[in-house]
Amino acid sequence: MKIATYNVNGVNGRLPILLRWLEETKPDVVCLQELKAPQEKFPEQAISDAGYHAIWHGQKSWNGVAILSRSGDIRETRRGLAGDPEDLHSRYIEAFVDGIVIGCLYLPNGNPAPGPKLEYKLSWFERLTTHAAELLSFDRPVILTGDYNVMPTALDVYKPERWVDDALFRPEVRSAFRNLVAQGWTDALRKLYPDETIYTFWDYFRNAYGRNAGLRIDHFLLSPQLEGRLLAAGVDRHVRGWEKTSDHAPVWIEISG
Repeated sequence: MKIATYNVNGVNGRLPILLRWLEETKPDVVCLQELKAPQEKFPEQAISDAGYHAIWHGQKSWNGVAILSRSGDIRETRRGLAGDPEDLHSRYIEAFVDGIVIGCLYLPNGNPAPGPKLEYKLSWFERLTTHAAELLSFDRPVILTGDYNVMPTALDVYKPERWVDDALFRPEVRSAFRNLVAQGWTDALRKLYPDETIYTFWDYFRNAYGRNAGLRIDHFLLSPQLEGRLLAAGVDRHVRGWEKTSDHAPVWIEISG
C-alpha cells in the first residue's frame, strides 16, 4: 500500500501537475494540503476521473486539506481539531481508509516570530498532540501526515544557522515536534534514512531547487502498529522541477498489507 502526502500550493492552479503526478505514480492514498479553495471549488470531478474518491475541508484563498483514495473505502472520522471553537482554519481532516486511520494536517507556519502567529502555531501543536495521544490509545494503526512546517533537526535544513529565529526551526517548535513523536510515533523517513540529507520543500527564490537549498517539513508519523510494516519511503523530488509546480515535492511511504 502506497500512501503519499503533497502540499499542492493551490489545488486548482496546480491541477495539471497533481493529475500528472497521480497518473505517473498511482499512490493508493493521497493527503493534500494548501488547497487554497473553498469547499465548493474543489475539483472533485477531475479527481474522480483520475480514479480517486475524495473528502476535503476547504477554505477560501488559504489552507485546506483533502484525503484521496483509489479503493473508495474512505470514511471521514474528523475535520478540525478540538480545543479551540474559534479556530476556523481548515487544517485537519481524518478518515478510516483500508483499515488505517489517516490524519492529514497542515500545521501553521508561525511567522513572523515571535508574535501571535507563533503563539497560534504552538497552540495548534498542543491540540494536535492531545488528539494524537487519543488516537494512540485506541490501539489502531494510525498515520499522521502532511506539512508540519517544522524541520526537526539541523539535518533537515540547508544552512541551519540561517533559520535559528524562523518559526519553522525555533527551539520551542522543534521541542513540540519531539514531544509529539515521543508519545510513540515513528518518523518514517528517518526510520529508513537516519543520516541522509532529505528535503521536501524548496523555495521559489534564489534558485533554491537548483542549489538543493531545501527543507524537510513534510512528515509521516506512524503509530507502533505500523512501524514494522514500513517497507519503503521517499520523495518524488523531480516533481518540484516541473514547470508551474508547487514549492513542495510529494512524499510517500509503502507499507505491507
